[in-house]
Amino acid sequence: MIEVTVSRLGLDSSTNSYVVVLQERGGTRLLPIWIGQPEAESIVMHMHDVKRARPLTHDLVRSLIVGMGAQLTRVQITRVEKSTYYAELHLQHGADVVQIDARPSDSIAVALRLAAPIYAAESLLVDPGVDADDEEDEESTTFGPEPDLGLGDARQPDDTELSAEQLKSYLENLRPEDFGKFNP
Repeated sequence: MIEVTVSRLGLDSSTNSYVVVLQERGGTRLLPIWIGQPEAESIVMHMHDVKRARPLTHDLVRSLIVGMGAQLTRVQITRVEKSTYYAELHLQHGADVVQIDARPSDSIAVALRLAAPIYAAESLLVDPGVDADDEEDEESTTFGPEPDLGLGDARQPDDTELSAEQLKSYLENLRPEDFGKFNP
């Protein structure tokens, strides 16, 4: 397992799906994962420190983990099968460690909220500019050589208090070029 960080988040205009790009810590290899809009919104909201009046699902999960006296020690993105990625939450409660099956997008959103490290199987990482030819995936995507960290600020909202509609509009208008090179 290789430690990764959230490098970019963008919209794949060819599929109208959101993509979170993980990058190996201290390296250049990437792991793109297509995710749903709610998870993308949750990740962006946390990265921009946007607070909602009521907790969202990932905030609730964080509160449950902390409230039960457990600790999220790590998230692991373990494999991909038939274009579906699999992840695990590793929770420690006292001397017990429990591994919980979860979607990578949810795992990433929860890990960010708890400052837990994220790991990916080395076989899932690809070099920038190299086709991500997954044997089980029919599509191939090339990510450019720029390891642009974080969300680009060219189209970042100015106000940290965004309404749900403003956040949705912001996410829908993101362009791949806002986050470095992305060639579908």
